[in-house]
Amino acid sequence: MTLHDHVEHELGVAKLAPDAASQFAHLERAHILSQYSTRDHVAVHMRMLRWAVRERDVREVAGQVVRIVGAATKTAIGLIPVGNTGGSNVSAIKPMPLPDDLAEIIARAPR
Repeated sequence: MTLHDHVEHELGVAKLAPDAASQFAHLERAHILSQYSTRDHVAVHMRMLRWAVRERDVREVAGQVVRIVGAATKTAIGLIPVGNTGGSNVSAIKPMPLPDDLAEIIARAPR
């Protein structure tokens, strides 16, 4: 499976998750995996934005708008904070530790 396939899997799980917290947790996992592709990175932030609108989370909406611009303009030149979960509750530029399972997927998956 490619990284794109893994991103799509996490997005699918997010869509089926039973509650908002579980949905966002899977969006965060998708975000970590998406950071190596501008298309996927922007798409995940768009899904996070839709989640924020649906949840009426104004702070998250604003944070995602900024992050969409950043993902669209910075990903292709390699300016990504590896491991960052992508939500407005963390700095958009702060690298974070990779969960072990996602680190393994990133290391092994063809891009």
